[in-house]
Amino acid sequence: MTVRVGVIGGGQLARMMIAPAVELGLDLRVLAEADGMSARLAATAVGDYRDLETVRAFAQDVDVITFDHEHVPQEVLRALVDDGVKVHPGPDALQFAQDKLVMRARLAELRIPQPDWAAVHDAAELQAFLDDHGGRAVVKTPRGGYDGKGVRVVASGTDVDDWFSGLDEGGALLVEELVPFVRELAQQVARRPSGQIVAYPVVETVQRDGVCAEVIAPAPDATDRLVRVAAEIGHRIAEGLGVTGMLAVELFETDDERILVNELAMRPHNSGHWSQDGAVTGQFEQHLRAVADLPLGVTERRAAWSVMVNILGGPAEGALEDRFPAAMAQHPEAKIHTYGKAPRPGRKVGHVNVSGEDLDDVVYTARAAAAFFA
Repeated sequence: MTVRVGVIGGGQLARMMIAPAVELGLDLRVLAEADGMSARLAATAVGDYRDLETVRAFAQDVDVITFDHEHVPQEVLRALVDDGVKVHPGPDALQFAQDKLVMRARLAELRIPQPDWAAVHDAAELQAFLDDHGGRAVVKTPRGGYDGKGVRVVASGTDVDDWFSGLDEGGALLVEELVPFVRELAQQVARRPSGQIVAYPVVETVQRDGVCAEVIAPAPDATDRLVRVAAEIGHRIAEGLGVTGMLAVELFETDDERILVNELAMRPHNSGHWSQDGAVTGQFEQHLRAVADLPLGVTERRAAWSVMVNILGGPAEGALEDRFPAAMAQHPEAKIHTYGKAPRPGRKVGHVNVSGEDLDDVVYTARAAAAFFA
C-alpha cells in the first residue's frame, strides 16, 4: 500500500521532498500557507497551519505528518497525536526546536556541551550576565528567530529593552556567552521511529550576515576527535529528545578545541543541501525514509568534496530560470536547484552543488556557477 506523507508548510524544503517521494513510491501531499508557494506542485490543501480544524482536515487524508518548518503550535500537534495521527517529529521532540530556552534546559540535563546561558527577564539580569562574561553576549528571542533574525550581540543590559518590553508577563529572553569560535559546523543525523540512526559527515558552514552562504562537506581539516565528538553529539540529541526524521545540529568549534551546540533543526536543513548530489542518500530522501519508518540509506559521500553555495537574493531583472543556460554551459558539472521564489535581497532563492576531488576547484566552480544568478 502506498504511504501518504503529509508535509505541513509549502516552502522550499517541502518542494525538495517531491522528487525523492516519487522515486520512493510515496504519495506526498502538502498543506501550503498560500497559493503559489515553492511546493505548489504537491500542494493538495491551502490553509493556516495554526488552525486545528484546518490541520485536522488535512491529516485525515495522510498516513503520517511531517514538516517544512517548526512553527506548528504545540496544541495543534498534541491534538493530532490524541486523534491517533502519526506525527514525525512528534510534539515532545519538536518543542525543543520551537523554544530555545526549553532546548538549552534539556541539553543541560543531557550534559550536551553548549555555551554558558541564562534566561533573563529584564535589563538588570542581562547586565549581571554580561558582567560575568566579559561584557559582551548574544541575546536571542526564544521563539521564531532564524537566519540571523531574533539574534543580537549586546554590550549593555539595556541593548534589548525593546525586546523586554514586548515580552508576555513572566516571559524571558535567552542570553548566551559570546563564544570564541574559529568556525561553524553542522552535524546531521537521521532517526526512524523504530530507533535506527545514521550520521552524515560533519560539515563546515560559512555564514554571511547571519545567513548560511556556503557549506563544505566534509569539514576541512577535521580531526578524528572532531568527527567522533560531532557524531556522538548528534546521536545523543536524537535519542535524548526522541527526534524522528532529519536532525541538524549547528555547532561551534572554539579556539580551545571545544565543540558546542548552537542551534537545532528537526527537518531537512540548509547545511545538508550538499547531500542531494554529494551523498549516496540525500537528506530529503532520508527524511522521507525516516518518517515513513523505512530502512535508512547509506550516508557516504560520492566524491572527496562537495560544496553548496546558496543563491541569495537573485537577479535584479529577469527570472532566475533565464540564467540556467549560460550557467549550465559554463559549468556543466554544477547541479542547480531553485525554489520557485521571486528574487528579493537576502532571500534564499536557490543553491548550487558541486562535487569533485580537488577542494579548491570545487569551491571555485560552485561560486562561479552561483554568480550567474546574482
